[in-house]
Amino acid sequence: MSHHHSIRNLLNIKDKNITFDENFCSTETIKKVKAKVFHGTLTYQPKACYACGHVFDDQIIKHGFKTSLIKMPSISGFHTYLKLRKQRYFCKHCHSTFTLKTSVVAKNCCISNNTKVSIALNAKDKISEKDIAMKHNVSHATVSRVIDSFYSYYQPNVHYLPQHLCFDEFKSLLERCPLFSSTLKRGRWWISWRTEDYILKEYFLRYSKKARDSVKNDCHRYVQPLYFLNPRSFPDKFHILQLFSRALNKTRINVMNRDKKNYNKLKKYWKLLLKDQTKLDYKNYTYHRCFKKHMCEVEILHYLIDLDSELKASYELYLYVRHCIKTKDFELLKKTLENKQNIVSSYMKTAIKTINKYINYVENTLKYDYNNGILEGIHNKIKVIKRISFGYRSFYHFRNRIFITQNLAKIKTA
Repeated sequence: MSHHHSIRNLLNIKDKNITFDENFCSTETIKKVKAKVFHGTLTYQPKACYACGHVFDDQIIKHGFKTSLIKMPSISGFHTYLKLRKQRYFCKHCHSTFTLKTSVVAKNCCISNNTKVSIALNAKDKISEKDIAMKHNVSHATVSRVIDSFYSYYQPNVHYLPQHLCFDEFKSLLERCPLFSSTLKRGRWWISWRTEDYILKEYFLRYSKKARDSVKNDCHRYVQPLYFLNPRSFPDKFHILQLFSRALNKTRINVMNRDKKNYNKLKKYWKLLLKDQTKLDYKNYTYHRCFKKHMCEVEILHYLIDLDSELKASYELYLYVRHCIKTKDFELLKKTLENKQNIVSSYMKTAIKTINKYINYVENTLKYDYNNGILEGIHNKIKVIKRISFGYRSFYHFRNRIFITQNLAKIKTA
């Protein structure tokens, strides 16, 4: 096996017309950075002149070489280049010169096709485009250009909608962008780049009536029967519980600011008020500096809620709501909200008022087993992509990157 084959295999070069010198590799300083440079030669007999199409004969003669410095994928942590001497020809028929082509690199380009493919595959990872550019020894603009050109534009099937839809939104630039998905783990999901009203009036109307009529449930209260036949809307259980937990936390802060004696205790042990009652520690006693004695979690909790009657009533309401959501007992939830309405804090009263406003949607939440968990995970991933990139100037490019990381945009085949 010749050294030409071994080097082509190392650089993942398929063009067998490229041969390498005896001293095929050297270490050079390019742009103040040490790099590995491979020295090769491209020569073969073309079938015809590239300019006029004249069939190869005595009218086409060799006309020296043109050297190109091509960026290759890095090897052993070094920037790697291929210094390729391309054979040039002169056509006496049309009096023009041309340089031989190779599959290693595109015409009038100094970045190899393998490097571009590596950039496109790296775009699937949660990594900033600037880091991808540094890794492949190219500019950030090149990375953006490769990402947009290597992946086909994702277009949803307007003749299909899943039976169950989840809704969420994320902020990009100056707009809040709705995000919706199927509740199935492998379901499709989409992003629009306009306001919420645009989603409802324009986006869904692009789908066929048969597709819209197939939707049974959605996790969004603004969806109107105009777009879907008989939608059952319901908020996510997490957001219901979050509404009451935030109200309880605000109540604790209010008590903490009024009671300077127990300020540190209410501030340090705030997690105990939000903790599931079944997970509280009843047995293990540890020393707590705020109390200057050994206590278990239950004793600390009882001490805190006994400091204020409104705090105690708000905590009991929080426990009831948590229990009702867990057991899916809607009637008990309604009864609890009515009985506790007068004795809880003002923050809890606001939460109760909000729940009563959307009580029909809450009933659907406790009745069905669907949740927004999958979409919340996707939402978190989107925020990670945005954060590591320090934001995006173009929403279209941002959306394309999201589709790539979610394996929705497929890489183009040659």
